[in-house]
Amino acid sequence: MDLNQGSRVLLGVGGGISAYKSVDLVRRLSERGCEVRVVMTQAATAFVAPLTFQAVSGHPVRTALLDPAAEAGMGHIELARWADCLLIAPATADLMARLAAGLADDLLTTLALATEAPLCLAPAMNQHMWRHPATQANLQTLRARGARILGPAEGQQACGDVGPGRMLEPLEIAEALRPLAGRPLAGVRVLLTAGPTREPLDPVRYLGNRSSGRMGYALATALSDLGAQVTLISGPTALPMPPVAESIQVETALDMHGAVMARAADCDLFVATAAVADYRPADPADSKIKKDATGLTLHLVRNPDILAEVAALTPAPFTVGFAAETDRVEDYARGKLAAKRLDMIAANLVGGATGGFERDDNALMVFWPNGRRDLPMMDKRQLARELAALIAERYRERHAASA
Repeated sequence: MDLNQGSRVLLGVGGGISAYKSVDLVRRLSERGCEVRVVMTQAATAFVAPLTFQAVSGHPVRTALLDPAAEAGMGHIELARWADCLLIAPATADLMARLAAGLADDLLTTLALATEAPLCLAPAMNQHMWRHPATQANLQTLRARGARILGPAEGQQACGDVGPGRMLEPLEIAEALRPLAGRPLAGVRVLLTAGPTREPLDPVRYLGNRSSGRMGYALATALSDLGAQVTLISGPTALPMPPVAESIQVETALDMHGAVMARAADCDLFVATAAVADYRPADPADSKIKKDATGLTLHLVRNPDILAEVAALTPAPFTVGFAAETDRVEDYARGKLAAKRLDMIAANLVGGATGGFERDDNALMVFWPNGRRDLPMMDKRQLARELAALIAERYRERHAASA
C-alpha cells in the first residue's frame, strides 16, 4: 500500500504503551495529505484518551462495535469500505494473535475482516513476547495473507528490557508508506545475504565471526521500502526478521552458497552483506574434541566465493559487494571491485573505536567504476536508507544506459 495525497487511512490503535506514539502518527499522516480516522481497542483507551485522537484527526473516534450512535452514522461496514489502508499501530501480541485467528470480537478485529483494504501492522511488545514462537507463528500467518509488517525496532523498552519489540517511530511508519514515486525499486527482485556463517569444528564448536547482521537486515528493510521484492538469505542472528518477501535461514558458507546459487538467476539485483567464512575445517570431528593435547592443528579448506560466482553469471544481476577491512580500506575495496567485476562495493573499517561489527553506528565508503560516495558515521538504519537510495540510483542509471 502506497499512500498518496487524499488517501484514507483507518488507524487502529492497540492497547500498549506505544499508543502515545500513534497520536504523532496521525499528525505525520495528515501532513502527507492523508485523511485519518481512528479506531481504538478498549485497552488502548487506558493509555490515551479518545478525545486526544479526535483532536488531532478532526474526526470522532470509534471504540465499540455495538455503538448505536456510531452505527446510525458511519457504521462499521461503511467504515471498512471507506478505508484505503488499515494501519494498526501499535499492534500488540494479543491483537496479532486475534487477527491471525480470524476473530471478530471487537470493532478493530471486525474491521480487519470486513475491509478489502491492505493491512499494515506496526508491532509493539516486550522483546520476549516478540520472540515467542506463538508470536512468530502468528506473524508468518499474517504475512502469508498479505499483511505488511513495519518493524519492530530494537532498543530500550518501557519495561526496562533491551531488544526487538519497540514500535517504529511515527515518521518511520509514515515514510514506509510513502508513494510509488518514492519507491524507485518497485518490482525489482533483490537477493540479499546477511549475518555471519558458522563452520563446525565438532558438534559443539564452530569457527565464526563477529557480524551481528544488523546492517544487512536494515538494508533489507530499506530496499523493501523502496519497492523491491527482497529475498533474504541469513546466517544465524538474534534479530527479528525484516519485512521481506521471502527469508531463508542457513548456517554454513556452503549452505549459503547453495541457497544463493539456486536463486541468483532469478534476481535483478544481488547484495552480499553477509560475512561469509573464507575457510572451513576440512574434516569436522564427529564427536567433541577433547583438550588432551597441548596444541591443536586445524586443516582448513577454502569456501566458494559466492560474490564472484554471482558476478560471473551470464547475464549477471546488478551486483553489490561489501568489504570489511582493518586497514587500507579503499585499496582493498577497489581491488575487490575490479577483480570480481562488481557494479558497486560498500567498504567499512572494522576493529576500530567506532563503527563496524556489533555496533549501532557505522560509516561506509561506496565505490563503483569511476565513482565514489562517502556515507559518514550514523545509525545503521539511517545508513541503510542512504545506501539503498544510492544502490537504486546506480541500478537505474545502468539500466537507462543499457536501454
